[in-house]
Amino acid sequence: MKLTGAQILLKMIKEEGIDTIFGYPGGAVIDIYDAIAKQNQVKHILVRHEQGAVHAADAYARANKSVGVALVTSGPGATNTVTGIASAHSDSIPIVIFTGQVPTGLIGNDAFQEVDTVGITRPCTKHNYLVKDINRLASTIKEAFHLASSGRPGPVLVDLPKDIMQTIIDFKKPANVSLKSYRPNYKPNKKQLTKVVELIQNAKKPVIFAGGGVILSKASEQITTLAKMANIPVTGSLMGLGAFPGSDPLWLGMLGMHGTYRANMSIGNCDLIIAAGVRFDDRVTGSIDTFAPHAKIVQIDIDPTSIHKNIKVQCPIVGDCKTALEGIIQLMGNKTFDRHSEWIGQIQEWKETTPLRYDQGGKIVKPQFVIEKLYELTKGEAIITTEVGQNQMWAAQYYHFDKPNHFITSGGLGAMGFGLPAAIGAKAACPDKLVVDVAGDGSIQMNIQELMTAVESELDVKIVILNNQYLGMVRQWQELFYDKVYSSTAMVNAPDFVKLAEAYGAKGLRCDKPDEVEATLSEGLNSKGTIVMDFIVDREESVYPMVPAGQAITEMLLV
Repeated sequence: MKLTGAQILLKMIKEEGIDTIFGYPGGAVIDIYDAIAKQNQVKHILVRHEQGAVHAADAYARANKSVGVALVTSGPGATNTVTGIASAHSDSIPIVIFTGQVPTGLIGNDAFQEVDTVGITRPCTKHNYLVKDINRLASTIKEAFHLASSGRPGPVLVDLPKDIMQTIIDFKKPANVSLKSYRPNYKPNKKQLTKVVELIQNAKKPVIFAGGGVILSKASEQITTLAKMANIPVTGSLMGLGAFPGSDPLWLGMLGMHGTYRANMSIGNCDLIIAAGVRFDDRVTGSIDTFAPHAKIVQIDIDPTSIHKNIKVQCPIVGDCKTALEGIIQLMGNKTFDRHSEWIGQIQEWKETTPLRYDQGGKIVKPQFVIEKLYELTKGEAIITTEVGQNQMWAAQYYHFDKPNHFITSGGLGAMGFGLPAAIGAKAACPDKLVVDVAGDGSIQMNIQELMTAVESELDVKIVILNNQYLGMVRQWQELFYDKVYSSTAMVNAPDFVKLAEAYGAKGLRCDKPDEVEATLSEGLNSKGTIVMDFIVDREESVYPMVPAGQAITEMLLV
């Protein structure tokens, strides 16, 4: 079977089970787009900016529990993907990015729209390729998907010179991938698992700390079983929200800089932490020297470089989270465990005396109130994507996630402009689900052009803008630590989002009164099409609790 390189690319993508790709055409990939139109093998969603393509592929991967795919042209097309790639790399999301490149004979000659894409993206990809031999194309694509989805997942980039896409060869299906230098360890050491059971039996104040790795390894059921077997309270990182049911009595809430009081105090006072799929990011630990001073720490991670990287642990376990947790549960068997009644009582006291709080008594809409109403109306069933900043933290605090893969955010990189294209990717993956982007008026403008993608592709996403006319999180830091010098954070000349939505063919709604919040949300969520809901909220509302930089996570600002 004779195929062009472009046809081989699409055939290999289809064989990986991918039905949707996100992209933007250009000269270097025009042959691929010609093949897309003629072969009709995969659905292509045309974004309005290449960064949006990668964020959409990222969310598609998370919502669909598969691999996301983005396709862009050379030069500026490739460089525009870097933010999205870096975000996926930080959050360990399996995506494959195909970038066009100038013909092989022109590489290194400063040709039109030529950049060293491999060199630029090497620091923020799990691996990348420049295909110079058409005979290696199919096997390279197969390797790329294998690398992206196995071990610790991550983005893999494949750079495709134009002449390679045009060359015709006899296609042969590549053999299964076998890489001698890449063999992730999925099976944990059984002796270490036995040690974990002993630590649980001896612990008086244990805590489970669930991260994004639990969701990626599809281990939510196992982490929940473990917690209930031994009556251990559970906290989570931002990326771990949904790994354990947010409505369960054992749930402590999110940990870290904007974590709940009870979660942070539990870590400060516990004697055992079972950390699964976490890398102990600085936003979680606060001051490393004061993190969990009384605790022995178990760390389960498939990536050996993540263990001991930030926090010294007493029981390291290298392996797949799901496999490790299943092993621990099996070893626990019919053993009886302390129910930790005194410890659970202390946590309940922290919850009752210092809950998350805000005051919606006045005439100005509080952003937390909007999120609470959103949760009530959706019954926690929506997929929530977020932008980055205060909107992201309020969503994490006040929307309770009972299921994995329902909270999609840029965690490690914190890329503004993530939420709207991510909502598009999640909706493409789950067309029957309600998908809502919780946004700020600053962050939403980073990729506002993707409204056209949503409208044109008939991907009915809902956007909830918490409009405080500030770059809110930066303003909060300026208020607390820079004498209220609000340097370049005021955005009083923001666009009319209702008119902007209408200009893109979407529907816009505005709300500036607390007693109209529920009705506005209800109308927006139940209307067909892409809906932008602009909530005018308290300009100087801040996210609390907050741990100042460099402080222990138990040293929280509460008001």
